[in-house]
Amino acid sequence: MKTTRKQFTTLALAALAALATGFIGHAAAQGAYPSKNVTLVVPTAAGGTTDLSARMLAQALAPVLGQSVIADNKGGGNGNIAASAVKRAEADGYTLLMQYSGYHVISPHITKQKQWEQGDFQPVANVISAPQIIVVRADLPVKTLPELIAYAKAHPGKLNYASSGNGSLQHVTGAMLEQQGGVKMVHVPYKGTGPALQDLLGGQVDLTFGTAPPFMPHIASGKLRVLAVTGKQRLPSLPDVPTTAEAGYPKVDATSWFAVFAPAAVPKAVVDKLTADIRTVVQNPAFLQKAQEQGATADYQTPAQLGDKVKADLANWAQVVKTSKIEAE
Repeated sequence: MKTTRKQFTTLALAALAALATGFIGHAAAQGAYPSKNVTLVVPTAAGGTTDLSARMLAQALAPVLGQSVIADNKGGGNGNIAASAVKRAEADGYTLLMQYSGYHVISPHITKQKQWEQGDFQPVANVISAPQIIVVRADLPVKTLPELIAYAKAHPGKLNYASSGNGSLQHVTGAMLEQQGGVKMVHVPYKGTGPALQDLLGGQVDLTFGTAPPFMPHIASGKLRVLAVTGKQRLPSLPDVPTTAEAGYPKVDATSWFAVFAPAAVPKAVVDKLTADIRTVVQNPAFLQKAQEQGATADYQTPAQLGDKVKADLANWAQVVKTSKIEAE
């Protein structure tokens, strides 16, 4: 009997020691974050502002984290493919979503079969904000926004505009312009700004709406012509381009944001480290300058600030989608 009790005590102590070791190992692993590569899943094809934002952040964030940061493009499905992949990922902070505002706060209003909910993610940090610009192919015979509206009225239903997908901010901006200008154009959705840009350059579509970064080289080369900026102020990188308000269409006002989200169950300590390190990167003068040169603004926001923005934009864009009569997929 004494031997059995002694054996039991020994086994119990061994089990407790193993359990404690497991807890210590888990805590060490958590404290060592990150101990391997971090993946930023991008909901668009390569070439658009979401992709450029992700790659800018990945390059600058890697030395701060001490690990490689990989941008992984999973375009299509109005952002659902990427969001679903991150939603299903292990909640350890190694798989994050580099989200585009159009997919996060507009697509939910026009998607019948939702593959994710807002509660599946938690905000980490906003990285970049940028107004849309209105860009046309160089051989389209218009040089100003009023001329574009006049051309559209003279050729009803003939102009077509590209977007990064049904319900994207480009699509909604196009719908707003149609509504405010009293014109009708044909919407052509793509799986991201990159493919839309290629067809615009190739002349397959007449115009598009998008944030400036991917268009800047082609504007500079004369292959594309920019007519207006949809924000409240002119862009420093395009100082001669008027705002839509200056061109006579103040209600055509759309600004995108590009932000990092994590699966909802990622530990707070990991999110706190990520947002602090992203803040260091985004507020660095070199990052600020690079964003401005691309026609965007480095715009760090905390998880709380980003969360408030999401709530406000969800409500605002719900009204825009309704008045623009954009139908659900």
